[in-house]
Amino acid sequence: MSMSTTDASAAEATAQRVGQAMFAADRASRELMQMVLVSCSPGRATMRMTVRQEQLNGHQICHGGFIFTLADSTFAFACNSHNKSAVAASASIEFLKAAHLGDVLTCEGIEQTLQGRHGIYDMRVANQHGEVIAMFRGKSAQIAGSVVASAQIAGSVVVSAQIAGSVVAPAQIAGSVVASAQIVGTVIPE
Repeated sequence: MSMSTTDASAAEATAQRVGQAMFAADRASRELMQMVLVSCSPGRATMRMTVRQEQLNGHQICHGGFIFTLADSTFAFACNSHNKSAVAASASIEFLKAAHLGDVLTCEGIEQTLQGRHGIYDMRVANQHGEVIAMFRGKSAQIAGSVVASAQIAGSVVVSAQIAGSVVAPAQIAGSVVASAQIVGTVIPE
């Protein structure tokens, strides 16, 4: 059964919003590791990182833990792209080539299967020359919740999910910007 164009567009939009929301909250990837989220689409993600001086080990090559972290972060974006909160259940990596100071590492992650609460994802880390540095495989487990509230996916920004003591259904605020100070017991139509 193939996905309709409308469903595919909605899934793509959801994955992009999930990626934006997660990256904004992911200080480890964004600030500490200085990664860049290149793309996030359904079951896929791409991230990039330049190898810095402080990431070199005693052999003056990129410490494997930093390469693992790049792959693990990419895995997180890929397995959460469906907007069902997921965490790593297991992960392994094979280091194939050294990464050096100044190398630009790009990690591409692809969902191999998603069945029930579990998924298998493969990450490929390559340098700026296209040489494969490492291969990573992760198994995800879905947990309760979602990354982005359904109202945000429908094109809204929700400042308060509870307005004047009553809960507003996402369908009531689709396409709106809602602030609790502006609404007292009514929903303003678009």
